[in-house]
Amino acid sequence: MSAALFEYTLRLGDDALIDGQRLSEWCGHGPFLEEDVGVANTALDLIGRARLLLAYAGTVEGKGRGEDDLAYTRDEREWRNVLITELPRGDFAFTTVRQFLLDAFNRQLYERLCLSLDATLAGIAGRAVKESEYHLRHTGEWVLRLGDGTRESNRRAQRALDDLWPYTAELFESDPVQEQMEAQGIAPATASLRAAWLHTVEPPLRSAQLMIPGNTWPQTGGRQGMHSEHMGFLLAEMQFVQRAYPGQAW
Repeated sequence: MSAALFEYTLRLGDDALIDGQRLSEWCGHGPFLEEDVGVANTALDLIGRARLLLAYAGTVEGKGRGEDDLAYTRDEREWRNVLITELPRGDFAFTTVRQFLLDAFNRQLYERLCLSLDATLAGIAGRAVKESEYHLRHTGEWVLRLGDGTRESNRRAQRALDDLWPYTAELFESDPVQEQMEAQGIAPATASLRAAWLHTVEPPLRSAQLMIPGNTWPQTGGRQGMHSEHMGFLLAEMQFVQRAYPGQAW
């Protein structure tokens, strides 16, 4: 089970870290000061979550790798984050809609992970679910403000939703790792997560005058290390210092 547990925990940590990295790009570029600080704080929450998860993944792996090793020395094909997290930040509507979709997923996921038979993951989830609840409330308010705002804000929010929706299917994919974690009582079933997620996101989107796209072609591959062209550029920036000065501490 340790190999599957390592892989599963790595996925959770990678999702949080890459999402946090993208959000951190808004620091100093928010639409106004309060929101600039709000987005930065969400990024810090996600990076803090990633630290806990990657540190635990390193412990489970048992090869002496810590959180910094997993964050800064892995090549692109070794990362297991879903593709939606690595897409370029886009405009504020794109970031807001993406984060709303991810926050809704994270709240459902970590709420159920609180019941995990793995005590460490359950403990991390207890903190993460509180953060995700706040994050979801924040982005949900912004989705309503943008979708039910001006003609231009609605257009941008709808365009973002159209572009992002095909990437949400990957959040609920199942594979042998996921199935093993479910069988061991460590992870929740993906089918139940999807139903709860749709129940969470659909009413706010309707209230915001946004239409959920119809049948779309799923964009997947991140869980297998097959990433978009954007991932390499993100890692080049995020990992530069550690790769230029390996093994340094500061």
